[in-house]
Amino acid sequence: MERRPAIAVAAPNVLMGVGMKSILEKIIPAADVELFGDFESFTEADPERFFHFFVAAQLFVTHGSFFRARRSKTILLCSGQPQPAYADMHCIDVCTNEEAIVRDILRMHHGAHRSEHIVPGAVRPETAPLSGREAEVLALIARGYMNKQIADSLQIGLTTVISHRRNIMEKLGIRSVAGLAIYALTAGYVDAGEL
Repeated sequence: MERRPAIAVAAPNVLMGVGMKSILEKIIPAADVELFGDFESFTEADPERFFHFFVAAQLFVTHGSFFRARRSKTILLCSGQPQPAYADMHCIDVCTNEEAIVRDILRMHHGAHRSEHIVPGAVRPETAPLSGREAEVLALIARGYMNKQIADSLQIGLTTVISHRRNIMEKLGIRSVAGLAIYALTAGYVDAGEL
């Protein structure tokens, strides 16, 4: 049996931790996401088995040497713009909306993805092919367009956009905009710079 990749969220703030865990489970359904409220419980869980650590800045401040030694795995959860002390680390501003957080994660993933992160069997099963128009709609959804903007851009009716969107979600088995954005990126419908 293949082992699923594991991701750790280490955050004393329950809302921050649960929120980040929820976002990660939505956009990376092939991973096991584990939540830790303190550094001790995190280290007891064998941290080397995790592909990534999403760490609250307050834990990083008190245990920086541990996380700096694992810089490629560590992503700091910052409130607002990262401090100069974090300039050499990957950071995500958690005081923003879900869409911006997802885009930051996707950009980091695209820019730093390594072949050892590919897990056999984690690829989605074969899906029904998208029509040309559905592919165009998917690309615009991934770029953050709203239904009305898609309709205007493609010069089609709003109900047609809604119909295409429903068909895309049904064919791909994906129910969130974040999931559609990840699919569009990994399937080559958009580049990370377009998100």
